[in-house]
Amino acid sequence: MTKQIGLKKKCDTTPVKLKADPTAEDFAKLAWAIAHPARVQIVRLLIGRKACVCGEIVDCLPLAQSTVSQHLKILKESGLIQGEVDGPKVCYCINPKRLEQLKAFVAGL
Repeated sequence: MTKQIGLKKKCDTTPVKLKADPTAEDFAKLAWAIAHPARVQIVRLLIGRKACVCGEIVDCLPLAQSTVSQHLKILKESGLIQGEVDGPKVCYCINPKRLEQLKAFVAGL
């Protein structure tokens, strides 16, 4: 019995027309927001807590405060987290609505 080596399956080259997806840009923004391991860790941390001050987040990660702040900014711009100023501190929490949107997007892939 001989083995066939190097046989390639043919790709289906039939043109595909994608339907217009008005949510694609929004979901891409959410996906980009969690496209870094540090941001994934921040999201997981905030899911496990009701709220967290920036300094507490910094204490949980092996990153500089300025780096954590940049990651928080990206997550906040996506709407995945919310930040509320409390005097000199900023307290962050998960935006449950956006988290559900992210989950729905991933489930729909």
